[in-house]
Amino acid sequence: MELIRFDELGGWVAILLGCALLIQLYYLLGVFSKLAGYVKPAERSVSEPVSVIVCARNELKNLKLNIESVLNQNYPEFQVVVVNDCSWDESGNFLEELQTRYPLLKIVTLNEQEKYRHGKKFALSLGIKAAKHDLILLTDADCQPVSPDWIKHMVATYEPGTEIVIGYGAYCKNPGFLNKWIRMDTVFNAIQYLSFALANRTYMGVGRNLSYKKELFFKNKGFASHSHVMSGDDDLFINQTASATNTRVSLHPSSFTESVPRNTFSGWLQQKKRHMSTGKYYRIGDKFSLGTFFVSMFLFYAALVCLIITGFQWQIILTVWLVRLLVQMIIFGKCMKKLAEFDIIWMVPFFDLAVVLLYPAISISNLLFKDKTWK
Repeated sequence: MELIRFDELGGWVAILLGCALLIQLYYLLGVFSKLAGYVKPAERSVSEPVSVIVCARNELKNLKLNIESVLNQNYPEFQVVVVNDCSWDESGNFLEELQTRYPLLKIVTLNEQEKYRHGKKFALSLGIKAAKHDLILLTDADCQPVSPDWIKHMVATYEPGTEIVIGYGAYCKNPGFLNKWIRMDTVFNAIQYLSFALANRTYMGVGRNLSYKKELFFKNKGFASHSHVMSGDDDLFINQTASATNTRVSLHPSSFTESVPRNTFSGWLQQKKRHMSTGKYYRIGDKFSLGTFFVSMFLFYAALVCLIITGFQWQIILTVWLVRLLVQMIIFGKCMKKLAEFDIIWMVPFFDLAVVLLYPAISISNLLFKDKTWK
């Protein structure tokens, strides 16, 4: 049997490259453009009462830094429910002292039980149950709203029939490459889930900035369908309950929250592994959409490398790479402006290449090692 010559192989790989490019352009121009071209509608006047819920385990430092920015929101009627989940630091004493100054603060205290170890989902479920309002707004103890109008703009996104509002949870801008790396990763993922939500194909939200109806939570039996999964109190619940008509996105700059990122690469890597571990539980359609995007991205770079090795026409290789890069930079640039992250636009080409190398490695690691941490 005659062996396939390099020029024949190059032709097939060139076809593969073209197919991968077309798929990538579909996602860039057909999906991510939803966020890039988003025009914020006029907000309605709101006054619906809200329950903000924060779960905290040994978060004394973060509570001191952030919780008063939640308690001091400029909104007519709201309460803040802090679930003190088995903390052994001084969180309980701090919250009790704070409650004397802020009557709108409600404390739910959980104590460790030797025979029963629970995760964050249990604590969050009790917080939602303790909330007195139907409109629930979630954030984390290490998060801070960027504005005293955070609640106002998140709630103003609700329309008749809306049951879920997805917000953007940013990370603080600090010096150093690691900070920019973590922010770029956050933006890269936000472009995906916000764009899909705007295309009425919502597949996740982030617990740092997320709102839904208490009625929706109990109607779907809370986290029962994925209670065996340690993580996923945010994305798996949204993946389970979001539809083409019941979800909206809040992109007003004052509706964002901000967190302090990890200060080591290993810390970020552990966090990333946990976030990626829930993807296998997504709906089949969502797994197919996301999988197609990432596989086509991997094949695009693999085909480029293969064509370079086989000595294919460099003009074609360069043109294809530049076409995708140009479209990506335009679309991502517009998205990043809306998310107030345009200062790291220069990272896009480098992070793009890192994704096809690092993400598969993390996925393989998740198959081999299971995460059993609280959050």
